[in-house]
Amino acid sequence: MSAPLVHGYEVVIGFETHAQLSTQSKIFSRASTAFGAEPNTQACAVDLALPGTLPVMNKGAVERAIQLGLALGSHIAERSIFARKNYFYPDLPKGYQISQFEIPVVQGGEVSFFLEQGKETLHKTVRLVRAHLEEDAGKSLHEDFIGQSGIDLNRAGTPLLEIVTEPDMRSSAEAVAYAKELHKIVTWIGICDGNMQEGSFRCDANVSVRKPGAPLGTRREIKNLNSFKFMQQAIDYEVRWQIEQLEDGHAIQQATVLFNPDTGETRAMRTKEDAADYRYFPDPDLPPLVIGRDWVERVRSEMAELPRVMAERFVTQYGLPEYDATQLTQSKAMAAYFEAAAKACGQAKLASNWVMGDVSRFSNAFKGGSFENLPVHPSQLGALITRIVDNTISNNAAKEVFDELWSPKWQPSGYNVTDITFGLVDALIDAKGLKQMNDSGELEKIIDEVLAANPKNVQEFKAGNAKALNGLVGPIMKASKGKANPAQVNALLLKKLD
Repeated sequence: MSAPLVHGYEVVIGFETHAQLSTQSKIFSRASTAFGAEPNTQACAVDLALPGTLPVMNKGAVERAIQLGLALGSHIAERSIFARKNYFYPDLPKGYQISQFEIPVVQGGEVSFFLEQGKETLHKTVRLVRAHLEEDAGKSLHEDFIGQSGIDLNRAGTPLLEIVTEPDMRSSAEAVAYAKELHKIVTWIGICDGNMQEGSFRCDANVSVRKPGAPLGTRREIKNLNSFKFMQQAIDYEVRWQIEQLEDGHAIQQATVLFNPDTGETRAMRTKEDAADYRYFPDPDLPPLVIGRDWVERVRSEMAELPRVMAERFVTQYGLPEYDATQLTQSKAMAAYFEAAAKACGQAKLASNWVMGDVSRFSNAFKGGSFENLPVHPSQLGALITRIVDNTISNNAAKEVFDELWSPKWQPSGYNVTDITFGLVDALIDAKGLKQMNDSGELEKIIDEVLAANPKNVQEFKAGNAKALNGLVGPIMKASKGKANPAQVNALLLKKLD
């Protein structure tokens, strides 16, 4: 199923994502990469290219590039070249940026993800062109209230991986789904902290529109999108703007634009440069980067199970639907929580439903979506699910117990609970009087009383009105104070009516 057209136009989107690598020092110097230091306290002579200094490659940055390549099924070049990308910008003290051009370290690969489109769940794949190592520039600070600007060079030399896609995306929703999946991967393998507010993960969207079957249109690049919400808003606005321009008979000029979240609009910042404008040439201070196969294999052996591999295992080992497995591997902590709960109760699908539903709902409110050290341990969830399966409590009662488990007064003093324990769950069930009534004799007595009090419903059911049964089940559940087992009620009720 292809993406729907927008006013008769096809949307074409490609991405360039800058992932700040999680090294403690910069890509070509020993200066710190810690965030939040006083301006210009972490910019050393090498970062500024002062006379007499030479850049030295950060091995940790290279290993993180190798990890990304392995995670995305890319080719890792045995020999890659660093180049100088020349342009003037106030926060670029060298007058050039050390990057990779002709031979990047990571080549090809793909990112696959699920996309909700209408009532369908679609499997999408975005092809990658490359991922290359480079250094970051500094940052311009504009103090509007005093009418001054300043330059902070702390970020100059910070190691980046620029991840470039083919123009494979056809809607803002698809673009956001891709960005979220890439964000998940780089944080999962630990090469980037993914903090979008601090600029650790920022995306540039190349957007164009065309009539179906026509050549690619002229693209405009939306720079530095640092939230998924703004990403979708910016792309949607840009698409509408470009279509309006074309419909009014205007040509689209290739440009770099910025998105203003206050107005919800994009505005042109400068004419978009092409590669020739940067006058790339090999950096004379850096030899070719050589990566042996033994180095790649060592990095591969040290990597944790990748999310797509774990998702496949969840399907085969636990019999989960592919959609569930993908959702549960959104983060390592979420996957670990599910697996611990599933092993505790032996009911993988029920554990999946709870983790994707109620546990996620509470984690969003409690820790902004993080599954790290939640107050309700997965073994407690496993115990709760077990009590549903053995008919001790109903699903509704289980939700009441689960809600109560989040209260601090019920939490154990320590979080290191390794064995399944029913003590707290059972104590809550007893304290709230939530045990289901499974005594058939007591239940039959209630059913007889309800049948005698509702002869009209009995007659309608026997006359073929199946919905009349609901008029009997309700009073039975009410008489049992909600403790009757619904399945047992239905079975006994039908038996008596027959």
